Amino acid sequence: MQTEEPNVLQVERKFFSALIEGNSAELDHLLSDEFLLIDVLTGAETTKGTLLAALSSGQLKFENINPNESRMRLYHCAAVVTGTTRMNGRFADAPFVLFSRYTHVYSHQQGEWHLVSAQGTQITSAE
Repeated sequence: MQTEEPNVLQVERKFFSALIEGNSAELDHLLSDEFLLIDVLTGAETTKGTLLAALSSGQLKFENINPNESRMRLYHCAAVVTGTTRMNGRFADAPFVLFSRYTHVYSHQQGEWHLVSAQGTQITSAE
């Protein structure tokens, strides 16, 4: 299944780009219907619908996302990508700047990779 590795990483890059662009249509395609995000600041669970609504309404805006190192592990029809990222944007009227470590879980469904789960943990110390 090594031939699938570039496809997972390509979807990973598309995910970050779609967040910055606020491209809800692209995110709707990349995220599985069961997608669940564990919020980096509060630990709250955010569904696909809630994330897409926040981006579409402008309540959530990513201005910049810089993924740093990332590591991918492939398991038959699943892939786990971990890494760090620096990001900034706005939630409602409040600006945010975050350095975080993340885990993204992908599932190979109907011939394509889809992001099914994402969790971020804020890194508060300088690394």
